[in-house]
Amino acid sequence: MSQMHNPPHPGETLREDVLPALGLSVTEAAAELGISRVALSRVLNGKAGISLDLAMRLEEWIGGATAETWLKIQLSHDLWRASQKKDRRPIKRHAPVARATTLNAA
Repeated sequence: MSQMHNPPHPGETLREDVLPALGLSVTEAAAELGISRVALSRVLNGKAGISLDLAMRLEEWIGGATAETWLKIQLSHDLWRASQKKDRRPIKRHAPVARATTLNAA
């Protein structure tokens, strides 16, 4: 998966595009999704990520984007943010492990 520069949190898309297009408040959208208003508000404000359960609910609720798409958007955002952390400790690099060896060990 290629990483774009500072990909948006998926909650931003919901807050700025989806809810206004549907003409719904946070409370109404949360009720239709079957989640708490607090839980949806946390996602909309980038304080919580799109969970597997929410991704599946979004797919069923508005269609257009699959649960996998919502999760990829979240993953892209999370990976970019993690890559920006300057306080990570260095990790000793090892030679790659052959795929067959990894699969046979399982």
